[in-house]
Amino acid sequence: MKVAYFGTWERGYPRNEQVMSAMKRAGVDVVELHEQLWADEHKFAVGPTALPRVVAAEVRLARRKIPNDVEALMIGYPGHFDVWAARRRHRPLVFNAMVSLYDTLVEDRHRFRRRSAMARMLRAADIAALRGVDAVVADTNANAEYLSELADIKRPDVCYVGAEERLFRPLWRRPQTFTALFVGKLIPLHGLPVILDAARLLPDVPFRIVGTGQEERFLERRPPNVEHVPWIPYDRLPNEYATAGCALGVFGSSEKAQRVIPNKVFQALAVGTPVVTAATEGVRELLDDGHDALLVEASAEGIATAVRRLRDDARLATEIAASGRRTFEREASEDVLGARWRAILERVVRCH
Repeated sequence: MKVAYFGTWERGYPRNEQVMSAMKRAGVDVVELHEQLWADEHKFAVGPTALPRVVAAEVRLARRKIPNDVEALMIGYPGHFDVWAARRRHRPLVFNAMVSLYDTLVEDRHRFRRRSAMARMLRAADIAALRGVDAVVADTNANAEYLSELADIKRPDVCYVGAEERLFRPLWRRPQTFTALFVGKLIPLHGLPVILDAARLLPDVPFRIVGTGQEERFLERRPPNVEHVPWIPYDRLPNEYATAGCALGVFGSSEKAQRVIPNKVFQALAVGTPVVTAATEGVRELLDDGHDALLVEASAEGIATAVRRLRDDARLATEIAASGRRTFEREASEDVLGARWRAILERVVRCH
């Protein structure tokens, strides 16, 4: 089977890299047909140059030649505006939607007011994209339900985010110096202020924050036990997880935060690092508290209590780590997800 991974998707974004890796693992021949748009410096740009950039990229994309033996197009994330160009190719279309633009920019990041013209446009873009393809794939069951209701479509398929196994392998060993690690883009979804408050409750525990983003300003008054590293090359992230005492997930308060399982959680599970994350609807689809992760209230006290438990109880930390890795292998490995992606593609091709 030959598939084109099509669109203006963000290169290097874990969801896209993992999906392509998993499909290749399942024997799918993946051709990348990509036009640059979502570079780091202007992802989800909303300035005066945003619309011309999108239009120019979509026109270039519409002109790209599709090999004759490509059986289907997979639209990468974020690819909501790519559906127009994809539909002109008369191939079955699978949209790796993952999440909603409206939900991300309006409800989670608060870039626009709910009743603004931009909010209405984003909602319309979501609906048009979701209705314009043969199959939609979400990252959790909770997000699948949300997207189904948003666009009034049949319930999307679900494939977890997973992690690239060429990098994220079982490397963790309990370190002599216990550090609570957070890796992320510091957006509201992640709950950075709550993590910093937890660090204040544990002045004798080092916290390591890796990343930059919208809420980076909160780090200006971080407690002395919090180290901030703005950027680390992607291929060095596995070592960050392997040398941490535990990895922190997300602790935001938005509805989107309740539905997702972020890539950082899957990366930590793949490395075998004990995970502490909020006990959300999405997370509970995959993880059980006290078995393969510690699931807590999204509060400083909840995080601090879980981190302290893992620091003080080596046996618990080791058991959580091992169970988390087994859960990853069973539910989110590239073998498992690759087979799921291939089955979706084969169904769509067969029914087109």
